[in-house]
Amino acid sequence: MAANERLRAALLERGISVDALAAHLQVDPKTVQRWVTQGREPYPRLRYAAATYLGMDEDDLWPGANATRQASLSENEIVTVYPHRWTIPKDTWGRLFMSAEAEIGILAYSSTFLTDDGEFLRLLVDKARRGVRVRLLLGDPASPNVAQRGEDEGVGDGMAGRIKNALAALRPLRTVDGAELRLHGTVLYNSIYRADDQMLVNAYIYGSTAANSPVLHLRAMPGGDLVSTYLESFEKVWAGATPLDS
Repeated sequence: MAANERLRAALLERGISVDALAAHLQVDPKTVQRWVTQGREPYPRLRYAAATYLGMDEDDLWPGANATRQASLSENEIVTVYPHRWTIPKDTWGRLFMSAEAEIGILAYSSTFLTDDGEFLRLLVDKARRGVRVRLLLGDPASPNVAQRGEDEGVGDGMAGRIKNALAALRPLRTVDGAELRLHGTVLYNSIYRADDQMLVNAYIYGSTAANSPVLHLRAMPGGDLVSTYLESFEKVWAGATPLDS
């Protein structure tokens, strides 16, 4: 491995020896020597401590180290991957929403596979009445992007019809405090089904139905940013959406 010339230069500029840095970090001097001469990368804790001692940023001494760690943490947020939405066991959906104690969020165009399920609707009503914030974002039936999605799936006006059916099924939820419904007209790259720090993300593939497209089951992890990226997307759509009763 190549020597870490950044670390070598930092030590020389500050007049700090390998032995002095090792003593401060309470590690063997040979360990620090390998960081310098062989480009070995310290554990995150030692990397941070060394950079702080030298008055520098970690990325200045070990470029990309944090990005690698971030990627690893985000990868750990993936619980499982389903090749198609229809392969997800029904009880997985039930467990997801039953687990919610603070928030349920759904971003989709219609999600009639859920709204047609009376048990699911009763669960949402019950959760909202128990203080869980329930937010649903469905497609605006009059949106050009909804019409385009219908064309892409080969159902034409059927997509707008599905949304209208979903809205009719959700009517009991609209009178429950804590439940909010909005319509959006965005280009939908994926549907998001969130329960607190977990979510199922249904990717959209051109020319394929949502049911036949893959789904990621994600769970937020400290330091990861995969779940937070999808949550930011949800909030952006929510902010620009129209309350159903407006």
